[in-house]
Amino acid sequence: MDNLTSRILVGLVGLPLVLGFVWLGDWYLFALVAAAGLMALHEFWLMARPLRPLAPAGYVGGALALVGAELAGLDWALAGFLSTFALAFLLKGVAETKATTIASVGATVLATGWIGLGLAHVVLLRNLPEHGRLAIFTVLLAVFANDTLAYFGGRLLGRHKLAPVVSPGKTWEGFAFGSAGSILVAFFALYDQGFLEIWQSIVLGVVLAVAGPVGDLFESALKRDMGVKDTGRILGGHGGVLDRLDAPLFAAVAAYYLLDAFAKV
Repeated sequence: MDNLTSRILVGLVGLPLVLGFVWLGDWYLFALVAAAGLMALHEFWLMARPLRPLAPAGYVGGALALVGAELAGLDWALAGFLSTFALAFLLKGVAETKATTIASVGATVLATGWIGLGLAHVVLLRNLPEHGRLAIFTVLLAVFANDTLAYFGGRLLGRHKLAPVVSPGKTWEGFAFGSAGSILVAFFALYDQGFLEIWQSIVLGVVLAVAGPVGDLFESALKRDMGVKDTGRILGGHGGVLDRLDAPLFAAVAAYYLLDAFAKV
């Protein structure tokens, strides 16, 4: 099976499944997010093995961030994540590793904040008191549209490299196609829904159009540092779970705080 066919098949099966759990929300979504977080952290530990990350501290900190988000909101999600600092430092004190504290503790905290706290914001978005389901659906579909249109737009018309050092395959043409997808999804999903004004939906689309690709490039930079192409192969042509979460992790965080700002206007 070629790479494109694999990507299409995984998307056809995976997207409805994910959206179904998002629709149900509550502990159904929590279970999906927790499973994705566990696999993504595992992939990161394997990728960053030369840095000797302290995996137990990351698992505990990520789990506490997710539980805090589900049960009590942002403050407890942050508290759960922050526990990673102390746990990682304590483990470093007893671990038999020659890696520096900066490398091992730093890699652990980075992964937990990026993955655990990032996924906590998916839960926080879904649990917004008003329009939470609509908000998270919009974010996920906008990211999906961005990724899909950027991929095909880049393959068909891509000529100018977007980030040749970090990710040689990405082009400005693909970025333009993907951005259009994000903005259109945000506009049509939120237009006349009693949630956001038209200009706010467009601003959200623009933010998602930037945040998603930045998340993608961030993961690409880490993979280049570690000398790996994909974080895994569990999703076929899409790579690993972390390869699929790179854009949503940044997009969910950006959307949550933007919507919070809109609510206070």
